[in-house]
Amino acid sequence: MASRNFGASEHPNPIIAEDVSRIVSSDLEWDLLAGCTVLVTGASGFLPAYMVETVMALRRHLESSGKPPPKVVALARSEAQAHARFSHHLQKSGFALLVQDVCTPLPSGFRPDFIVHAASLASPKHYRDDPIGTIRPNAAGTERLLERAKATDAKRFLFISSGEVYGDVPEAMVPTGESDFGQLDPTDPCACYAEAKRLGEALCIAWHRQAGVPASIVRPFHVYGPGIRLDDGRVFADFAADVLHGRDIALMSAGTARRSFCYLADATEGFFRILLHGKAGLAYNLGNPDCEVSVADLADMLARLYPEKGLKVVRTTRDPESQYLPSKINRICPRIDRIESLGWKPMTDIRTGFRRMIESLSFGAAP
Repeated sequence: MASRNFGASEHPNPIIAEDVSRIVSSDLEWDLLAGCTVLVTGASGFLPAYMVETVMALRRHLESSGKPPPKVVALARSEAQAHARFSHHLQKSGFALLVQDVCTPLPSGFRPDFIVHAASLASPKHYRDDPIGTIRPNAAGTERLLERAKATDAKRFLFISSGEVYGDVPEAMVPTGESDFGQLDPTDPCACYAEAKRLGEALCIAWHRQAGVPASIVRPFHVYGPGIRLDDGRVFADFAADVLHGRDIALMSAGTARRSFCYLADATEGFFRILLHGKAGLAYNLGNPDCEVSVADLADMLARLYPEKGLKVVRTTRDPESQYLPSKINRICPRIDRIESLGWKPMTDIRTGFRRMIESLSFGAAP
């Protein structure tokens, strides 16, 4: 199917607007969403916010084509954060904000056609302080949503999982395919997130096999881009904050760990491709294996990205009082053959992506 032009997004941040316009110009069968209600949980979070923006941008095209536009219901636990994130949509038709914990029952009579479950704490800073809050949205929240999907005969259900589910895989299994799993100690403080995502996946498969819920799973690998909170706690967000504020980049480890980085706009198009065209009962890796770098190399690249700032990488040690839990996994990189079979391929190189992320943040950090 040829690429189509869906017009410009109305987002006030020009980089986000350009990203969203590119997403909705992709060759997906967007007509499948015509007249439908799309529920996005954790909507004001880093990943799902772009999905909300995409549905809102899609509305104008479908209306201009004489088709009923989709509606989006953005479920968020924090009303203040959701109002800040979606202030430009609050008075628009087709957008509804639902403020509640994803673990509590949805309003009776609410019948979403498509459900995207992305509500989850995802930053390592939460794993030590709030392991229960890390687990519950992926366990109790997932089951609540699957129950509603079954009761209302939802068209599709997408669970946003994580590449962390693979645990510490042997080097021979990197890049890692969807059936390659390594060690994961459930008693490790960092494991609450990965184990919760594993349980969420198991619930999706169980409800698909036993109850017929058309659930698919996506496992993102280190997505970065506009909208990340500068206090997120992940190392790339720390580096971006340093660059944005003109500080030398603080490298608080040997920097030998290797990660593959995927730009948010590329990832979002992949999420929708799985939602609309993925096979129910299947998990899909999503990442950019061509953008695999060590943490030290990422720091060096970002220091050179704006030569006029004169930044350098400063090796230091982390505050012993810090609550940060470092990962014990040295290398994480996906195989993406399965999602490529759906027609998806990441397009953004790492220098371009991080420049767009940092310049987007200059318009204002995420709430």
